[in-house]
Amino acid sequence: MNYIEPHGHMVSRTTADYERMALAGCVAISEPAFWAGFDRDSVKGFYDYFRQLTEYEPARAKKFGIAHFCWICINPKEGDDPGFAREVIEIIPDFLKKPNVLGVGEIGLNKNTKNELIILEAQIDLAVKHNQLILVHTPHLEDKRKGTRIIMDALLNHGGVEPDRVLIDHVEEHTVAEVLDKGFWAGMTLYPETKCTTQRAADIIEMYGTERLWMNSACDWGISDPLAVPKARMELKRRGHSEAAIKRLTYDNPHTFLSQSPNFNLPG
Repeated sequence: MNYIEPHGHMVSRTTADYERMALAGCVAISEPAFWAGFDRDSVKGFYDYFRQLTEYEPARAKKFGIAHFCWICINPKEGDDPGFAREVIEIIPDFLKKPNVLGVGEIGLNKNTKNELIILEAQIDLAVKHNQLILVHTPHLEDKRKGTRIIMDALLNHGGVEPDRVLIDHVEEHTVAEVLDKGFWAGMTLYPETKCTTQRAADIIEMYGTERLWMNSACDWGISDPLAVPKARMELKRRGHSEAAIKRLTYDNPHTFLSQSPNFNLPG
């Protein structure tokens, strides 16, 4: 069964990971802009990173028959300096014109600071002005519920945001219901130690169903697994979920959401 990896940070993975994902059935990857493992100190650093997402990674993925798409933004971890962040935001519109870019993301909050919120609101406004999809990062651990609520308020208070064009990622048991109730899409990130394990994700699916929900691996610099989505499919199959339900979660749902961007051209 083919699947889509809707949130994978492939710049942090080896070429061998692309091969493993292709063998497991991955046909497309959506890669949000994120933290590089260190704070970049120049706009030029972001410019080169955005080129990597729009030029180099698509070529690397293509060698394994995988379509590569991406998102552009300054991530919340580096958004606490509004002056610098606004300089980065100024170069984003040119990259939104690239053929593999799906929208603005992953924007959001890291420590729920006032400055992070200022930059979040600026990037929401940027996405709306350029008619872009939005992919959201929610904070970790004890700040997650508070940060998720602040983010949703910022989105809904804008006035131009359509909730069904927004994916709020890294939801967990205590945030998923509120995200879905407000009309947003929700993403479950499958990490071995934090966020959701495959077992917890399966529990959430059994509680809330499969509508407007997807699973992703994120597979970044930390402890993560680029094969988390196919492993979650195995867990769902073990629990007796139908092939149709598993396909909906791991192919149909990301395909439906991402196809709202004219740049997402994967067959349905």
